[in-house]
Amino acid sequence: MDNYRNDNTARRYKAHVSILGTTQLHLRNPYIIAWWSAAFPGFGHLLLSKYIRGYALFIWEVVVNLKANVNLSMIYSFQGNIDMAKAVLDTRWLLMYIPVYLFGIWDSYRTTLDMNKIYLLAEPEEHRFNSFSLGALEINYLDKRNPLLSVMWSLFVPGLGQLYIHRVLTAIFVIVWLVVFYYQSHFQEAIILLFWGKIKEATSVINPEWLLFIPSHFGFAAYDSYMNTVENNKLFDKELRQYLTRHYQPDGFRIRKGQKVK
Repeated sequence: MDNYRNDNTARRYKAHVSILGTTQLHLRNPYIIAWWSAAFPGFGHLLLSKYIRGYALFIWEVVVNLKANVNLSMIYSFQGNIDMAKAVLDTRWLLMYIPVYLFGIWDSYRTTLDMNKIYLLAEPEEHRFNSFSLGALEINYLDKRNPLLSVMWSLFVPGLGQLYIHRVLTAIFVIVWLVVFYYQSHFQEAIILLFWGKIKEATSVINPEWLLFIPSHFGFAAYDSYMNTVENNKLFDKELRQYLTRHYQPDGFRIRKGQKVK
């Protein structure tokens, strides 16, 4: 049950609140979105709420990266072993990896520019949208939340910040892949060994190819939760302002510069 159902009379809509999350249009920096796509293909599209495209690029990155030994080559490069870095690369997979990687950056940049234009056209319409959704499995509603809490929970476990702001689809995806990265990299085992002072054992047990995926995962979860908390708070203020104006402000009310309002 929604407190308002769209009648499809608007040319464009700004937001949609459902039991799976809050999706909205707002201005974004295309360079930042493109940067996240460069850091990890798919992240830029997830920031835009383009879930299907983001999931596809993300899974492609993990599979083809490992098959082409891109992360392993990066590790050898960090160690200054350039010859080994070139030797481990599998060119059969690498030649497929590069075009898709570049496409992810370009497409996220292009899509951001388009969505910014759509937002600028949708904003003056000020068409209504539902702000409360009640279903058999979940409840979602617009309210104000603390962006710093979103970041804090994301740094504890990526995905918790998204759950805090009810960004369910992203939260599930981030948490599931965090488990995969932790398990395949043996990250948790290495941390326990470090606590015990067994540095050599911790170094030997870690799988660096899978480990390199984790920093980007943490960074994305923190940024996504912070940015969406801020934008959801702005959307809450706009929706509340429109509601109060529509129900409590007289039709002829005007604020004139330099005059007192009685």
